[in-house]
Parts: sequence; C-alpha cells; structure tokens
Amino acid sequence: MKLNVKNTIKVGFAFAIVMTFWGAYDFVIPLLLENAFGLSHTMRGLIMGLDNLLSLFMLPLFGKLSDKTNTKWGRRTPYIFIGTIISCVLMIFVPISANRALKDGMALREQITQTHVAGYSYKTLDGKHEFKNQTEIYEFLYEKGKENSDYADHDYMEKSGIKTKEHYLRIATNPFTNFKDAEDLTGTPNVDKKGNPAISTNYKNFVQAGINNFASNEVGVSAKTNHVASLVIYMIILFLVLVAMATFRSPAVALMPDVTPKPLRSQANAIINLAGGIGGAISFLIYTITLMINPTGFIAIFVAVACAMALLLVGFMLLVNEKKLLKECEEVCAEYGISNDDTDEELVKADGTLVSEVAADPAELKRAKMISFFLILASIFMWFMGYNAVGSTLSIFLTKTLLVSPGWASIVSGISMGISAIAFIPVGMLAVKIGRRKSIILGFGLAVLSFLLIFLFAAMPGKASVYLFTVFYLIAGFGLIIANVNTFPMVVELSSASDVGKYTGLYYTATMSAQAITPFIAGIFMDKYGSRYLFLYSLCCVILAIVLMFFVKHGDSKPLPKKKKSEEEAVEKVEAEAI
Repeated sequence: MKLNVKNTIKVGFAFAIVMTFWGAYDFVIPLLLENAFGLSHTMRGLIMGLDNLLSLFMLPLFGKLSDKTNTKWGRRTPYIFIGTIISCVLMIFVPISANRALKDGMALREQITQTHVAGYSYKTLDGKHEFKNQTEIYEFLYEKGKENSDYADHDYMEKSGIKTKEHYLRIATNPFTNFKDAEDLTGTPNVDKKGNPAISTNYKNFVQAGINNFASNEVGVSAKTNHVASLVIYMIILFLVLVAMATFRSPAVALMPDVTPKPLRSQANAIINLAGGIGGAISFLIYTITLMINPTGFIAIFVAVACAMALLLVGFMLLVNEKKLLKECEEVCAEYGISNDDTDEELVKADGTLVSEVAADPAELKRAKMISFFLILASIFMWFMGYNAVGSTLSIFLTKTLLVSPGWASIVSGISMGISAIAFIPVGMLAVKIGRRKSIILGFGLAVLSFLLIFLFAAMPGKASVYLFTVFYLIAGFGLIIANVNTFPMVVELSSASDVGKYTGLYYTATMSAQAITPFIAGIFMDKYGSRYLFLYSLCCVILAIVLMFFVKHGDSKPLPKKKKSEEEAVEKVEAEAI
C-alpha cells in the first residue's frame, strides 16, 4: 500500500489556509499588543490564550457538525469555503482598530527610550516617580532589576564582571563609551564604521532591555487612560475573526483522515504539515518583508495575509473534489481488505505481552483503549503547554530581551521554521519504522534539550545569544515537527470513519485548552522572575508530556498491509494445492 501523494497535497491546501493565518497571528499579534497597548506579559498572555479558549468549545462542535453534514460538495468543504471568506474579510480590521493606539504608543516609547540624550527627564504617568536626570532613572531600573531581571539582569551582569551598582551606572550614563572592565574608569569612545558615535555593546546588553520594559509599562498606563475604547473594539473584532477561523479548522484537518487509509496517516500527516509549513512560510515572508520596511506596518501585513488565504482557497476549490477523493479511498481500502472503520490493533498488557484483539477480553480492551486515549490527550496537552508558551511570546522575547528588531526577530523565527521543514517527509517515514509513540518521545526529548540550552546559554542580550538562540531553537523546531506529525494520527487511529471530525475536535480540545492557559501562566512567571524563566517553565511541561506518553499502549502505527488477493486467485491456489 502506497500513499497517494498527489491527492494528499491537494487536501493540504486547506491546512495551508489555516496556517497562513496562524503563522501571522502568533508572531504579529503579540507585537501589536505590545506596541499599541503596552500590556504586561500576563495580560498579553491572557489575550493570546483567549483564541484557544474559544476554540476549546468551537472546534469539537464544528468537527462533530461536519461529521453529520452531507452536501454535494462533501462534509468538510462547505465549512472551509465559508469560514475562509469570512475570516479574510474580518481580519483586515484587526490592526485598523488598534492603529490610533499604536501611533500614540510608539511616540511615547520614543520619548522614554531616549535616556542617552543630554538633559533627559521624565515623570511617570501615574505620578509616582519623577526622574530629573539620567542617573535617577538608571538607579530606578537597577533596583527594579533585583525583583525582575527584565529591568536589569543582576545574575547576567555578575557573570559578565559587573558586580557593583557603580559599574552599572558608569555603563548606563556613558552609552557611547566602551569600558574594558570594572577598573576602567574613563573608557574609550565607541564609534561606527563612519566614525560617528555609536551605542556601546555593554549598554545594549545590560541597560537597553530595562529601558524598553519600562517604556512598555508606561505605554500600558497611557493605553488604560486614553485607548480603552480602541482595545474594546480591537477585542470584539479579534473575537469575530477567531470565531470564523474556528468554524473550519477541525473540518480542514479532518479531511486528511477522511481520504487516507489508517496505516498511511502518519505519512499523509507529514505532507499535510508540510503544506501547513508552506502556509506559514507565506505569512513569514509577508510579515518579515513588511517589518523590515516598516516596523509598525501591521495593516499591510493583514491585508496581504488575507489575500494569500483567498488565493489558497481558490486553489483548494479547483483541485479538491471531496466526494471523489473519499470514494477513491474506499476503493483502496477494499483492495487491501481494510476499513477506516476498523480499530483493530494489539493489546499491550502490563507485563509487555501482546494479545490480538480477537483473543482479548472486550471489556479489558475497551478500557485499555480509553486509558491510552486520555493519556495521549494529556501528553499532547502538556506538550502544547510547554511549546506554545515559547511560541506565543517568541517575538516579544526576541525584541525585548535579545534586543533584535521586529524584522530580524521574524528572520530568526523563519530560519528555524524553514530548516526544520526538511524533516517533514523523513519524519513520516520514521513513524513507519519505529512507530508513532517512540517518534513522539524523541520529538519531546529534542524540545527539552533545546529549552535547557536556551535557558543556560541564550537568554540574555548580546549577538552571541542571538546566534545561539537560533541554533538551539532549531532543535526545538525539529522536535515540534516529529511530535505534530504523529500525535494527531495517534488520536484518529482510535476513531472510526463516522466520527473522525469528533476525534479531531477532541484532539484540538487538548491542544487549545493548553494554549488557552499557558501564555497566561508563562506570563506570570516572566513578570515575576524575568523572561529567561519562560524556558525553564516550558522544559518542565514537556518532561511531564514525555512521562505520560510512556504509558500509552494504543494508537501506534501498524505495518502496511499487502494487497488483498482476488477470489479467483484464492480458488486457483486451493486447486493447485489439491493437485
């Protein structure tokens, strides 16, 4: 049995539509919230989790509804067509609703961050602090850093030889001067290639992030006073967009198992994820090019993404005849003597022995399958708790902690996305060789390694940290692909053809519930301890996902079946043996 790659690619257009939107949403929306409304990590995480909270109810509902839908276009296609059209129209108004707040926020941020300008002074909007010169605001940031490393990372400074407040203030109040060490009291002027004064590396590494975080807080205070209406309108439009997207995500994903025999679903899901990766790459190119030209060009980004989704929808409607593909799948299953309604597999007992379903006790088998099903969902839940905590705040971490521009931040993210994409097809074959469960555990393990390395070596400002982060995050990218290619097929392996949409919805219940709460929880950690502790939080979540997956006994891939012999061949064999 071989996968029909051509048909799978056609079906992949639906998932490409989905990921074109989410690729832009996950990277751009945090930047928009940060720049326009100056929200804290906790509040931004809460808003980034709302879409997943909504999807928690919507995805199972529309997955189940699509199971029962019967039109001349099929079960899933009507949802994909209507949902995409509505989403494309509404999403353009998301950045428009925040545009006024964005302009005011950027102007205030520019005013606050110019601490290196002579005669600097600033009074906080709440009236609690007034800084009459540069030294006073730097002293404030230094003391604030004892509680939260985002303002001044004392551990990082101490490891770098900056062990006193005086040394820190010397660097902060002389931003255009290089100091060799703590004993260097005069330093040397820092200039660019043209000989003009330039901000020193030490200032960027130890001071600038604190200024940026302080500015974000002030933008947040301003937004609470001047832009409450804008935020309310923004949230209403965003809610409507997320509702529209939720109506067709489960149907779009369920289409693949509908038209693919069970033994081939890991390979098919690899291609579907590759198609999704192409959708993500489209949005990546859009927001990267736009942000490199204009760091606040959010309206242009969403208009372009909407157009890209519409074009992909045209391709899907022209190429995919859902009922025809379903009929072809049924013919292949009949040819090989299998059915997508079958759930037969081997029962793994506690002592490790294998017992066929035929010989297994039905009650014990049903109970074992249910246990495995919930363990799979629990493991997936913890995996998304860990990985999405990083993904939902990646753009903010790169711009605020590692101090790269939004354009370069998107490039760092895109490098991981692009290089990891080459693993999609090999990962699908890996599941055939070693099984889905072992493949998933391998993917989880790579993510644990990645987050540990970032926490230890790449969570502080500096060029070296940016390069190390890119390499280490690439490891997590490979882990993500291995996990995502195999977790969904494990869930639908336990379904029948009549309830694939329902099981798809339950899969998304696990993923979306995790993504609904993890940005908020991770935000609390970051607000209290600093951004670098995000990776320690994620590491612990993924370790728990590995532990849960070890106890899963059902849903793994099965050997590819051989073609079923025709009745005539069987009769000839019997006659030959009789002779």
